[in-house]
Amino acid sequence: MATLLVAICFISFLLIKNSPIDPIQAYIGADLLKVGPEQRDMIAKYWGLDQPVMVQFLNWGSALVRGDLGTSMIYRRPVADIIGERFINSLALMISAWILSGFIGFIMGVVAAMKKGTWIDRLIKWYCFTLASTPTFWMGLLILIFFAVWLKWFPIGMGVPAGILAEDVTIADKIKHLILPTLTLSIVGVANIAMHTRQKLIDVLASDYVIFARARGEQGFILFWRHGLRNIALPAITLQFAAFSELFGGAVLAEQVFSYPGLGQATVEAGLRGDVPLLLGLVIFSTLFVFVGNLIADLIYRMVDPRMREGR
Repeated sequence: MATLLVAICFISFLLIKNSPIDPIQAYIGADLLKVGPEQRDMIAKYWGLDQPVMVQFLNWGSALVRGDLGTSMIYRRPVADIIGERFINSLALMISAWILSGFIGFIMGVVAAMKKGTWIDRLIKWYCFTLASTPTFWMGLLILIFFAVWLKWFPIGMGVPAGILAEDVTIADKIKHLILPTLTLSIVGVANIAMHTRQKLIDVLASDYVIFARARGEQGFILFWRHGLRNIALPAITLQFAAFSELFGGAVLAEQVFSYPGLGQATVEAGLRGDVPLLLGLVIFSTLFVFVGNLIADLIYRMVDPRMREGR
């Protein structure tokens, strides 16, 4: 994990340094025409942008090790504070969508495997194959048009109602604004877990010990509960926690469609407006987010499978 983090930091830094992003222009903003060459040189010297690339990387890396992610050029605030605020909003969105998509996808996969070859199985496969090729932003737009514009059941966007003071916003208001982005990520996210679970359970049902259990008269839910659940739970857990990266990427698009104030929207703003410190901080944070998801999957493996605890 440490090695990958260093590699990602270095590659991300080089990519941004060689991109068209001009951090000085991002810092100056609308006052670009009022700033002369001498002032630009002073700003570059203040931020250390006049030094060689490797020196800049070492300075940024040493500050990163101390926990200093730098100062955002567009918000004029510490990057860590911005990430902390936006992460609370994104966490509610991603956790809700993650739990919902994993639960629904697992059930769909089990049903499809148990009903293999029937119209139910074909319907679930068609649904999953269609969703696997559906862009998140397109699904978000459809849901937005149908539920918010036509039916007017939910607000069009944002995380809280417009024109209301922060202290007057209720939890119900926040939940109402959270439903459509969560629904978007959940609908798109069920395909992988459903198809993987289906195929794994089909393999389990074709095994010798399941055939022997059928010969003894076991069938239906009892057969699945005794012989199928634990065997398909481990791969499903790994796949679900490994989907943290896809979840974060989907949240970026969903938050843009619904103007939801989370990490995804902050990432797009940082990229479009050339906020290098914020963009790098978000890259590092999202990397840690994915790594922690994989670590949790490994720990749960040890809890679910006794063979892992015994070293077998």
